[in-house]
Amino acid sequence: MINRKNKTYSIGEAARLCGVTEKQIRHWEDMNYIPQASRVICGKRSYRQFTEDEFRLIRSIKRSLDDGFTLAAAVRKAAGKTSEGREGEDNGR
Repeated sequence: MINRKNKTYSIGEAARLCGVTEKQIRHWEDMNYIPQASRVICGKRSYRQFTEDEFRLIRSIKRSLDDGFTLAAAVRKAAGKTSEGREGEDNGR
């Protein structure tokens, strides 16, 4: 049986599997929409490694964006804070 709890994803894997770009993931990380990924050092370079929980968060944000949520609302929804905020809706906030 595969232990998915310890599975990690490179930025390329996460982007490809979630249907977003690596640039989007970096931006979301820079804006603190998703946690800073741990890094694996290889020579002079470091590579992001996303945990299963971080991967699920990226995937959840992408799904909400596809459903018409704004980025800010998609991030809140993915974090479990609200289900409001679709584009074109006036939620009074």
